[in-house]
Amino acid sequence: MVKKERVVQVEGLKGGKGIIEIHHFLSEEELLGHATLYARVVMKPHSSIGWHQHVGTTEPYAILKGEATFVDHDGSKTTVHPGDVCWIDVGQWHSMENNTDEDMEMIAIVLKDQIKEA
Repeated sequence: MVKKERVVQVEGLKGGKGIIEIHHFLSEEELLGHATLYARVVMKPHSSIGWHQHVGTTEPYAILKGEATFVDHDGSKTTVHPGDVCWIDVGQWHSMENNTDEDMEMIAIVLKDQIKEA
């Protein structure tokens, strides 16, 4: 089977600023309880994903294009580039800021800490 991605534009994601495009590869149902999100995320210039906690989930981001500032759970800030992977562990807080004039793109997957049996 071949599917087309489903694109959603979100303004102020997790209390951030600006527009974030989420290009969903699979729906939560298609992820079979293993994850809640699997998508290409496009952060528009001068946008951000607000400071939020991962309760019962973990999330790796793989940076594909552009650069952004990853704000880790301890408040440290790291400029990330293509090829970098940001890892948010269960219970940790984080945010992401695109302070540039270019789009930043990443692949994100939000994995559940525990899979519930049906």
